[in-house]
Amino acid sequence: MADQNPFTPLDDKFPLQRQLGIAASPVVLINLFTVDLADEAGFLDAFTAAAGILTKQPGFISTQLHRAIGDSPTYLNYVVWESTETVRAALTGPEFVAKLSAYPSSVVARPHLFQKVAVPGFCTA
Repeated sequence: MADQNPFTPLDDKFPLQRQLGIAASPVVLINLFTVDLADEAGFLDAFTAAAGILTKQPGFISTQLHRAIGDSPTYLNYVVWESTETVRAALTGPEFVAKLSAYPSSVVARPHLFQKVAVPGFCTA
């Protein structure tokens, strides 16, 4: 992610910047990361440093990082936030932005915001 736009849209028609303009709460930020296998340790170091900033921000609720099974260095991070406003403030804060340059250049981050959906008989919103 160094020296490049840190985020690639998961949905080109509705990138994160547009999503952050919608008032919604609570929201889940899903971020799918791909990284070259040789850069995996560097990714985890940079992720840890950036997460250390984000988890202290107002509106942060919880997070969980997942790694794809097998030889695929693909990661999925799931972060629950109080609102789009708190996500926007956290992602644009200077302390977090300064951490983005530490990510290896092979890292591609594809963030997208979601809200829970009620499906009768299966799950609640």
